[in-house]
Amino acid sequence: MSTPPSTGHLPLAPGHEATREDWEKAVAGVLRKSGRLAADAPDSDIWQALTGTTLDDIAVLPLGIPEADAGLPDPGLPGQAPFTRGAGATRPFGAWDIRARFEDPDAERTAQHVTDDLENGVTSLWLVLGKGGIDLQDLDTVLEPVLLDLAPVVLDAPEEPVRAASAFVRHLVHRELTPAPGTNLGANPIGHRDKRPMAKEVVRDVADLAAREGLRAIMVDGTAVHDRGGSDVQELAYTIAAGAEYLRLLAQAGHSPDTSAGLIEFRYAATAEQFPTIAKFRAARQLWARVLELSGVPAERRGQAQHAVTSRPMMTRYDPYTNMLRTTVAAFSAAVGGAGAVTVLPFDEPLGLPEGFSRRIARNTSSLLAAESHVAAVTDPAGGAHAVERLTQDLAEAAWELFGRVEENGGLIHDLKDGSWDRAIAAVVRRRRQQVALRTRPITGLSEFPQVAETLPQRRPYAVPREVVRNGADFEELRDAPAATPLFVATMGPVAQHTARATFLTNLLTAGGITARTVGATTGVDDVLAAYRGEPVVALAGNDAAYAGWGEELVAALRAAGARRVILAGTPRPGQQVDDHAAAGDNALDFLHRTREHLDRPQPETSQEGDQ
Repeated sequence: MSTPPSTGHLPLAPGHEATREDWEKAVAGVLRKSGRLAADAPDSDIWQALTGTTLDDIAVLPLGIPEADAGLPDPGLPGQAPFTRGAGATRPFGAWDIRARFEDPDAERTAQHVTDDLENGVTSLWLVLGKGGIDLQDLDTVLEPVLLDLAPVVLDAPEEPVRAASAFVRHLVHRELTPAPGTNLGANPIGHRDKRPMAKEVVRDVADLAAREGLRAIMVDGTAVHDRGGSDVQELAYTIAAGAEYLRLLAQAGHSPDTSAGLIEFRYAATAEQFPTIAKFRAARQLWARVLELSGVPAERRGQAQHAVTSRPMMTRYDPYTNMLRTTVAAFSAAVGGAGAVTVLPFDEPLGLPEGFSRRIARNTSSLLAAESHVAAVTDPAGGAHAVERLTQDLAEAAWELFGRVEENGGLIHDLKDGSWDRAIAAVVRRRRQQVALRTRPITGLSEFPQVAETLPQRRPYAVPREVVRNGADFEELRDAPAATPLFVATMGPVAQHTARATFLTNLLTAGGITARTVGATTGVDDVLAAYRGEPVVALAGNDAAYAGWGEELVAALRAAGARRVILAGTPRPGQQVDDHAAAGDNALDFLHRTREHLDRPQPETSQEGDQ
């Protein structure tokens, strides 16, 4: 893990009069006002308070200063080894290849989507073929409107990669077309459990077809690790290890390292974590260039072909329109990071098969970033940014170390067989789930600021259910089965006095599928009791003065009126007679499960004498 740079009376940057101490003092003042820094803490503690940490324990600095990347290796120039700053000095597409994904089994509908996308900004196609996707028999129908000499096609046929590759090549031959540069037959047997024993044969057959037709043959898919919950370092190490395995398999099939390098493309996930995503794409090129250098590939041939896909795990089924914001940041980050092709998944992807509107928004995201925001006007715009260079190097070093361990263990296929990757990814998933539960990794629209009444768009289901470990799955599970009984929130005092804690509590309850019924402005116990309808679980929401003034009296009155469980919004004072509390920093999921357990518990029957 990187450590924040040491302090010293130095300018923030050459030519600037302000020093780091000036910045620390200004930031410390803000943090003290917000309670994030103790009054007596030194100003330099702001580094610890503001430095983020990835799931791989890599620091993301809050400010880039010259010392952050002092002594790092020279990243070179765009288009030159080690290709950290870009696989090319310029972008072949003028910006990046806008690649759309197609998997709808309805061939006629898919052909129409293909036409719409190509006519409105998409520059290449990603076709999912076979089980859960487009039937191979419908490939000709889908490709009929496509000018294959202009629009590259990338195949994704996990079950029958050789058959799919052969069918595509036959289509090319039949139409007497020379395929567009970047076309990829997309074989990836290492990435699919049932194909690993056949990896040697699959790679041989597909590579022979590709070499003969001037195509790429292999897609190393890092999203397979990302979708299961893996970290950035795990995704990087997995792809580099898989790439090394494919180099060996291609060598066995008679292809030189130089030729093999041109047959392989890499796919990575892009998330809304902007700087780690930028750094990941830069680090991936640096890592792959080193592998090719060790394989004897000439320096000019060591660039990595990269395909970025906006993250599936970061997307939510609830408040799905917020996914547009996530995918925009992810696409921007991938583009700044130098990805050659970018796929923006439609915002309704978690709900089912995307439709025309969401597909249009997805393809336009890249078009707007390139044509209106001019993100592609500069190659490697993050290059030279101290914090980004530091993060790039830290990711590359951590991934190279993990790659080395994989190689020492016998290679990726060996590690995949013995369950090493499954266990390592599971550990990351547990850590992320804990952060989501604590809401230190907030998810807008799901764990934070959920919509109280929401009508989700209806979409046709996928032919095969998605295997994605979504970051917000625990909260989505609660929302899928909402509590049948509402929770009564006793708001204490005027709105101005209770609104902060009441809003915090009701948002938290809504995130857990619990309906909160609030009172509004009150002046005392009688106002609250007049609104109480016998809910088994109640919560108090007010300021500290109200809690101290009439909180105990209210708790006693509510218990006497039938409340079985009393919750406090905030941290209770010692001896305060409540059963539970909800405060910032607590485990939100644990609180929600405890609360729902009591809400769902059957009400005890009241005796006849009690009724009388």
